[in-house]
Amino acid sequence: MSESFFLSTLKREAKDWESLGLRRHRKTLLTPAGPHLQLEGQRGSALSFLSNDYLGLAAHPDLRDGVAKAARLWGVGSGASPLVSGHMQCHADAEKTLAYFTGFEDALLFITGYMANLAVITSLLTSPEDVVFSDSLNHASLIDACRLSRARIARFSHLDTQHLAELLKATPARRRLIVTDAVFSMDGDCADLSRLVELAEEFDALVLVDDAHGFGVRGSQGKGSLSEDNICSDRVILMATLGKAAGLSGAFVAATKFLIEHFVQHARTYIFSTAPSPALVGAIPMALKLIQEGEFRRVRLKALSARFASGVASWRYPTFFYGTCIIPVLVGNEIQTMHCAQALSHRGVLVAGIRPPTVPAGTSRLRISLTAMHELKDVDTLLFAAEEVGFHRDVVDG
Repeated sequence: MSESFFLSTLKREAKDWESLGLRRHRKTLLTPAGPHLQLEGQRGSALSFLSNDYLGLAAHPDLRDGVAKAARLWGVGSGASPLVSGHMQCHADAEKTLAYFTGFEDALLFITGYMANLAVITSLLTSPEDVVFSDSLNHASLIDACRLSRARIARFSHLDTQHLAELLKATPARRRLIVTDAVFSMDGDCADLSRLVELAEEFDALVLVDDAHGFGVRGSQGKGSLSEDNICSDRVILMATLGKAAGLSGAFVAATKFLIEHFVQHARTYIFSTAPSPALVGAIPMALKLIQEGEFRRVRLKALSARFASGVASWRYPTFFYGTCIIPVLVGNEIQTMHCAQALSHRGVLVAGIRPPTVPAGTSRLRISLTAMHELKDVDTLLFAAEEVGFHRDVVDG
């Protein structure tokens, strides 16, 4: 029997993908999340700068106990979608706690941040007469949500609020929604949220802020990027994830009670999904307590970043610091980027090599994530390994 044309085409595309250095490989961990990981098939542990567990809470004993206690009380599965019978008291309590913590009237839980962003954008924008204004470097979930909505998409240059203002002025719309990451996941730089809210007021728009990488790390008591910029507005919708600094899994949207009710009634990824696990949801209050009391962790992150910044002045690759946990090292070429990552891995240091389509062609980089579980000596180990593999020379040895 001849091979399917469909499958043969996919196989050719797979070969092309690999020849371009774009094939990705999963790592199987034999240890919990943390700065030192043991990978399947490798002897000993490696020093990891891969994780988004920014506050080091993913394996925290209090959070483990919180999950175990919630599982004993509520079980592991919710059994149904929220509007059928999956919305338990633990879900209601967690949503109230999240709303209070972030300074909003109400909140709504989702299984992932991806689904939360889809919920907000596709339920608010329902007509080609609507327009979504999206930062050009927004996360894939925001990009996909914009595409799946029925709205026209107006992309503004990265962090360019003047360009956004020009688009808002020139683009008639029935409804306007400005969409942005608060902390951009591949660069670590931050949106000017105050200016975005000003523009929303001026041009009668709403603003969706994806604070996946700021929640727990930025702002007073880790309340996030909106707190960092002292923003309080009924025009703002917050999306934040619970699988990064909070150490759990899932996400939530916070907004006015009216908007949250709108999402309950119209957001398809909420209506047609099983409610999040009560075991994880029941531990959210403990996660927020650890975040609130974790100022010493946020102070450590700043010290780690400062130590790293002091050691890269002579690197051949531009390295950027924006006061967040994400530090990009711009290599440029896709294959060279992975060569650098592999060379570091051979010396027991794990960093992420980021290539297209995650980032634009020609901007491949090493993405270094700092966590509060790292020590200053871990940063020194990374700097020494980078020097060994040639970051200070014209040719990387590997």
